[in-house]
Amino acid sequence: MRRCDMCAILAALALAATIGTPPVAAQDVPSARNEAIDQDRPDDFYCGERRLGQWFYCAKPKPADNAKPATPIEEERASDRIAAITRQLDELKAKAILEPTEANVINYIRFQREQLDRASTFSDTWQRALWQNPDLDYTLQRPVSTVGKRLWLDNRKADRDTVLTSLGQRYGLFYFYAQSCGACEVFAPILRSVTDSHRMTVMAVSMDGGPSKDFPNYVVDSGQRARMGVPGNETPALVLFDTQTKRTIPVGYGVLSADEIMDRIFMLTNTKVGSDY
Repeated sequence: MRRCDMCAILAALALAATIGTPPVAAQDVPSARNEAIDQDRPDDFYCGERRLGQWFYCAKPKPADNAKPATPIEEERASDRIAAITRQLDELKAKAILEPTEANVINYIRFQREQLDRASTFSDTWQRALWQNPDLDYTLQRPVSTVGKRLWLDNRKADRDTVLTSLGQRYGLFYFYAQSCGACEVFAPILRSVTDSHRMTVMAVSMDGGPSKDFPNYVVDSGQRARMGVPGNETPALVLFDTQTKRTIPVGYGVLSADEIMDRIFMLTNTKVGSDY
């Protein structure tokens, strides 16, 4: 076969192979591919003419595949740290007791000293905070120093005496006693002196029917105590009665001093719960 004939055969076979396959049109290329090409093509202005590629991306970086958001690290709670310190201190102490070697004892003492230093720092900071923030300092309301406490008590006593003098217009006292009660013989004259000095009315109620030399105008209990809701049968018992609200307020049981009687009545009628402590 001549060379020119062979060239003709090969050309015919190549032509036949291309006839069955239609040319691919430009519009058939997927748009996603075109976008990817555009993203990867350098910017002619910044990267070509201005040559600013060293400060700008000439091609947009591709996002990393399967990028997972960073998991936030949970901060250890202060209460957990305190619990861990307590456990470690207990463990070092137990080890020093069970195995009292010099090293074990030193480890326990050293760790304990660290916690004492921490507590001392807290106490010092606490005190400084109170000095600089008077609204947090309770000792301004209830002094603890000798001079401040004496002045506070004197002012409180003056206020108490003024209040108790006017309490008789609204409040009365029920005194439950028994003739056979030795404590009642001691308490009765104390109560009498307080009520006389502050002009307060007292109704003495005998639980066993016996008389009282300090309160001759007594009555025998016929269910008054139960109706007033005063628990038990203990004597002596002192109860404050509010004539406006018809409410009974137990003051105390057993022997009380004159100051205790006046303080309790003053607190129960003229102070808020928690304001004195």
